[in-house]
Amino acid sequence: MRMATRSWWGWGNVADAVTGEERAALTRRVAATLPGADLTVHEPPELSSLELPAPRVRVPDALAPLASEDPVDRVAHSRGQAFRDVVRNLLGRVDRVVDQVVRPRTERDVIDILDWCTDSGVAAIPYGGGTSVVGGVEPRCAEDYPATIAVDLGGLNHVLEIDRTSRAARIQAGILGPALEDALRGHDLTLRHFPQSFEFSSLGGWLATRAGGHYATVYTHIDDMVESMRVITPIGVSESRRLPGSGAGPAPDRMFLGSEGILGVITEAWMRLQDRPRWRAGASAVFDDYAKAVAATRTIAQSGLFPTNCRLLDPVEAFLNAGTASAGGVLVLGFESADHPVGEPMQRAVQICREHGGRFPDGVRTTDAAEDKASSGAADTWRSSFLRMPYQRDALAAQSMIVETFETACTWDRFDALRAAVLDAANSAFDALGVTGVVSCRFTHVYPDGPAPYFGVYAAGQWGRTVEQWDEIKAAVSEALATNGATITHHHAVGRDHRPWYDRQRPDPFAAALRAAKSTLDPAGILNPGVLMDPPRTERRRP
Repeated sequence: MRMATRSWWGWGNVADAVTGEERAALTRRVAATLPGADLTVHEPPELSSLELPAPRVRVPDALAPLASEDPVDRVAHSRGQAFRDVVRNLLGRVDRVVDQVVRPRTERDVIDILDWCTDSGVAAIPYGGGTSVVGGVEPRCAEDYPATIAVDLGGLNHVLEIDRTSRAARIQAGILGPALEDALRGHDLTLRHFPQSFEFSSLGGWLATRAGGHYATVYTHIDDMVESMRVITPIGVSESRRLPGSGAGPAPDRMFLGSEGILGVITEAWMRLQDRPRWRAGASAVFDDYAKAVAATRTIAQSGLFPTNCRLLDPVEAFLNAGTASAGGVLVLGFESADHPVGEPMQRAVQICREHGGRFPDGVRTTDAAEDKASSGAADTWRSSFLRMPYQRDALAAQSMIVETFETACTWDRFDALRAAVLDAANSAFDALGVTGVVSCRFTHVYPDGPAPYFGVYAAGQWGRTVEQWDEIKAAVSEALATNGATITHHHAVGRDHRPWYDRQRPDPFAAALRAAKSTLDPAGILNPGVLMDPPRTERRRP
């Protein structure tokens, strides 16, 4: 069986890139939406033609079998998968890269690597699947250290133990989504965590970034699926007790969930599992009035029905990515269960939508076939588009387009003002930059007290300047989020890109506590410097 070749400069596998008629159709759609855009295709450079800085360090002999100086390795482990990462690669801007990639095979290897980094002052960036879209794995503080390494956890990739009675499993952090689900399938179990990055992201990455999955309600944040965690810190191993719940003081796992690798390296976790679903129901409601579509979504979110999918696409999103023209958008609904048919809750959700003016041109589809996906019409089209979005983003990035997303969460009472502020900020930025663009919005998750809006930006940029143009747009919309009471990130993490707004959102006493935890657990300041906080200004760097 031939292994797929990963793209060194963009998303996913080389064989899955957008080409041929798919690219032609995408180009036609963008040209119709943004007349006058320069959609000339720019090919990525050959990596061998780029000059990388020489590695500044050699690992100790005992770690040498784990280390790589290969240029492809170094570049791939120095970038995430954000638009700005992809475009800088397309432009050949690869001047700041890790010096070594080190792949531990055991937990003992992780301990030895951190011991060496602590003693030598070498920065260590934990690396899972490399799908960060917020600068989470980029060595931007490289000049402050004698060297920087990426610690790739891909070798710790097994399901070690399954407790079928309690529906839980002990899983190593480096396992990627597909391998994890394959290991659980024979037990008729699932973690039920499917972010868009599922194919290429790891359990450890989900835990370190407090990732959100595909499902709209209930078990969607990885936080809620954790039973216990094992973390290697520079001062020792932290392992929480495996329990369904506990009131024994602050929860230890909460310190490491979302810590983005600054406090330790997650090596394994006991995760709560679910029985694999059997019954499903799906439908798409089309609205003529967006305010009524939002009201219907809110009513469903507060109804206690807890749909697996409750994804509201505004008219722009519905047209661009579901191929559906509507004045008020499309609400993609889904229910599933391993225990019972779900026709009844679906019918109630349909009734709510109709009470708010929604209609169902494709009807409702239900199934009890385990592998059949119950959906139809716009839902099927949108799902296919959802999986291709990162590849299409790369194709458009090579055609001078600014194509990027950002997400947030707010309470229902603030959503209208927030959306208006975001659109105003984006349009003002477009005008200031002299570019034409549109902004779409969808709800990825909904809660009884508020939605998680996910915005998409599509703008005709200027080749060679699109990174800087996006940075200005991103700053403008991020300011709109901050000043309208929303979070700077709902599930994409903080990384380095969100730091200015995260610093403002985070309460000062908590910031002091986090710095104290960092100082205690990582006294040399070598773990993922620049993420969540600035590296300490001390004599920690030894050549």
